[in-house]
Amino acid sequence: MRVAAIQMRSGLDPEANLAALDIFLAEAAGQGAAYALTPEVTMIFPENRAQLRSVAAPFEGHEQLARTGELARRHKMFVHIGSLPVPLEDGRFANRSVLFGPDGAQVAIYDKIHLFDADIAGLNAYRESATYKSGDRAVIAPVGEFTLGFSICYDMRFPKLYNALAKAGASLMAVPAAFTVPTGQAHWHVLLRARAIETGSYVIAAAQGGEHANGRATYGHSLIVDPWGKVIAELDHDEPSVLMADIDPAAVIEARQRVPALANGRDFTAPRLHG
Repeated sequence: MRVAAIQMRSGLDPEANLAALDIFLAEAAGQGAAYALTPEVTMIFPENRAQLRSVAAPFEGHEQLARTGELARRHKMFVHIGSLPVPLEDGRFANRSVLFGPDGAQVAIYDKIHLFDADIAGLNAYRESATYKSGDRAVIAPVGEFTLGFSICYDMRFPKLYNALAKAGASLMAVPAAFTVPTGQAHWHVLLRARAIETGSYVIAAAQGGEHANGRATYGHSLIVDPWGKVIAELDHDEPSVLMADIDPAAVIEARQRVPALANGRDFTAPRLHG
């Protein structure tokens, strides 16, 4: 199966972001992609919480999502919107992935589980959970001969999620992201390769890249990694582009046979300090 990771530089105008995506999806379809993944915050990349509240549209009847479904149907491909903010009743938002099938219908949705809450020396505390509500359900869905495992950006630091996805049958892990430049330079490649190696799965990571209208800078470098941990396709820059690769379910079977870590894993009692 041929897959595409679409690298974007999303801004503050959903219509402009969708217009850019339209062009990239046509390019991916023209090159034979059966599945295309877009980055985190594809439809709108807000500057702050107030701006997010002013532009985030309800999930039901979402205009740009409806038109994305039309694009999936036109190109007869799976189109996976990496994420967009969805208003919730408690005043926060879900960071939500949406997968469309080749018929244009929604196949599955996933709300980002892991949120970045941190106290960093010399900096103000950062609380993603003040703006977003964490999801509580791991999600898989069929995509051609593969089973797709869902995740979003910061999720990639939590191998337990990918282990659970793989044990449930996932053979292709989607990682839409908007990594900062410093963390991207330090951790992007090694984390994505590790998630592929430890689960014996393909990993496709579609990234935001470059200087955005909101003042943020993101790392780019979208990747596709095979089940042995080899990077089989990479954009070595932060410019908007389409990244393509052919993936084979037989490679998943072979990797899991050679290193049966999923089958060999065991439950154990957590340690406690003695003495």
